Amino acid sequence: MGRMREVGALWIGGSLSWMEQLCLKSFVDRGQKVTLFSYEDIPNVPTGVIRRDGREILDTDNFLKYEKKDSFALFADLFRLHMIAQNPGMIWVDTDVYCLRPMTYDDDYVMGFELPGEARVNNAVLGLPADSDLLRAMLDYTADPFAIPPFLKPWQKEEYRAAAAAGSPIHVSQQPWGVWGPMMVTHFTHTLGLAHKVQPLDAFYPVTFPDRIRFLRKAEVVEAMLTPRTTALHLWASNKRELGLRHNGIPPHGSYLHKLLKEHEIAPEAAPIKGRGKRVFDAGLIEKLDVEEATRFADIGGTAQSLALAAYSKWECDIHLIDVDHRGDWPDHPSAWVAPYRAFLTEHGVPADKIHRDAGLADLKPADVIANLSGFGDVNKIRPLEGILQKSLHSDSRMITDIRKGSGAYPMLKSYGTCETLTTREAEGVAIVRALFRAGPQVAAKQPKEDSWSTIAAGLAGTDGFFRESPDHSFLFIKRSDTLVVTFDNLDIAMTKREDRRPWGFSFIEKQGWSMLGVMANGWTWYRDPWVWQQFDALRDAGFFKQFKRVVFYGASMGGYAACAFVAACPGADVVAISPQSTLDKTVVPWETRYITAWGRDFSGPYGDAAVASEAAGRVFMLYDPYEPLDSGHADRFEGANVTKLRTPLLGHRLGSSLQQMGVLAPITLAALNGTLTELEFYRTIRARKTFARYQRELFKRAVDRGRPGLARKLGRWVLTRGDNRYIRQGLLTL
Repeated sequence: MGRMREVGALWIGGSLSWMEQLCLKSFVDRGQKVTLFSYEDIPNVPTGVIRRDGREILDTDNFLKYEKKDSFALFADLFRLHMIAQNPGMIWVDTDVYCLRPMTYDDDYVMGFELPGEARVNNAVLGLPADSDLLRAMLDYTADPFAIPPFLKPWQKEEYRAAAAAGSPIHVSQQPWGVWGPMMVTHFTHTLGLAHKVQPLDAFYPVTFPDRIRFLRKAEVVEAMLTPRTTALHLWASNKRELGLRHNGIPPHGSYLHKLLKEHEIAPEAAPIKGRGKRVFDAGLIEKLDVEEATRFADIGGTAQSLALAAYSKWECDIHLIDVDHRGDWPDHPSAWVAPYRAFLTEHGVPADKIHRDAGLADLKPADVIANLSGFGDVNKIRPLEGILQKSLHSDSRMITDIRKGSGAYPMLKSYGTCETLTTREAEGVAIVRALFRAGPQVAAKQPKEDSWSTIAAGLAGTDGFFRESPDHSFLFIKRSDTLVVTFDNLDIAMTKREDRRPWGFSFIEKQGWSMLGVMANGWTWYRDPWVWQQFDALRDAGFFKQFKRVVFYGASMGGYAACAFVAACPGADVVAISPQSTLDKTVVPWETRYITAWGRDFSGPYGDAAVASEAAGRVFMLYDPYEPLDSGHADRFEGANVTKLRTPLLGHRLGSSLQQMGVLAPITLAALNGTLTELEFYRTIRARKTFARYQRELFKRAVDRGRPGLARKLGRWVLTRGDNRYIRQGLLTL
């Protein structure tokens, strides 16, 4: 029996797709030691793969690329030579090389012919003696990035010599594909008379490059091509293009790749193929979306299956299929695309009850993420999109959309928000832009006048209350009893994300019979507006707050900041703040990297620094996640003796929504507003998080990230014996 060899690979470019996960895990599962080098953190490397810093081999930030193909393959060609030189006995493998059988070659020469005829040598699998003439020759050759390749055709070499003589030598990044790869390896192997050291075609490349698509055909097709000599099988990453363009980035059921994924328990929908070279596939668009959480994804016309699956895998959101035809008409029966779309999603783990068909304007609700690919504004006229957007947008919506030059899409979209160009292509001589659209405050302005906030608020205020507004903020007072709750909210969210179009907490406060002062911001202003300060000064000076026996200021995030800051207008009032900021003044909190939209606002004055202003409060109940570094940093700035910090581990920044989903927000809030909340009662109440999917997921993720697979498995078994958690169920497959 031969010696068991360690293999090494390199990855540059963010998270792995299922293809790299599959190949790396195959070595682990076959018992072959595998090391992955990288120059940055990779979040989804399979357990068992050894991680090493690429700078141990080449300490550089110059990642050579084939410029025409936007590929790091050129740098990988150089890296593998130095890896072999510095790690005697280690075999290089590309991250698209699958371990069919462990490589136990006694000879240090491990390379294979890639085409019939035993001439061309590939380097996807490459092992060489560290002191060999072949390795030294290639290291010497690659030391000069302007070297003229001796293996090019005579006319090419003549052109290169002429360019060098003219003072413009051809850099390797502009030279042909494979010039430091198979072309170079083949040349020096034959020149040094080492062809007898090369493994036959079936060792690594029984499925040749021209036949690579066979990996997407029935498994039996590939299995018939394998032999007992096949060990490390090159799957050809160039198959990613075919997978991305025609199979939503996931191998067809019954194919050889699908069979391998099942064997190694890799969930492809959790790590879809996102791109190939300069081409970004639909699933890869998920990384362009600056959305922290999404509960509703909408696809207009059914052309974004892979993006919908990626959205569900990331957020576990509901998927809404907006079933409208190319003219903007709503069909009486489901369109032909709806059933296969549903089948694709359910086939890859999306529960059927998370998929909805929207069959008319009445079904549309504001969505967090919208896809309009090859749809209205591109292949279809733009007019029908406006009616859909009026119902489907809120102020924080994001939409990936294709825009054909001259369609009129840009003027219409700019009335709702802004567009950022992602890619540009041409079709029949016409430019088509794939854009990221970000909705803005303009969405609220699109509401009919009778549905406007001014009309709604004036009706809510009645004769005993009042409503005051400025272009950017408003105050609504509703009088009910001698307990007043002052709330802070974002008008855009209230008007476009809530069916009742009321301030946050409105129904809860109304049910208790309390009075309410609702302060609304028309956008992410952090209430840093002199008009707002003047309103609080006027209410204080007029004795408005003194008519109430109890006053509580209440808000979350931006509203939490405001609750802590403006309580200074009513000294002695209590505060309930969820994930609040203390200030966004960069001279005070230079580590705060979020909320760039408000960095330029004035956070000075008596209501500026919430950590200081809140010292005037009676009691401050602060709920926050101590494992969110930025939220924890703000919490640390609140040092007053009146502050009670209530820790909610692993529930994230938007812990209000988490507590609400757990069913404990109402009792916690009621006790806090009543003034009866104690730390003991709070911590007893949030024990409910143990059965909350998000909390379980975060615990599981932390165990995996900290290299504790045994603990992760124990937690996973505990969770799955008591219910289901899709994230953990899929995560256990990769452990």
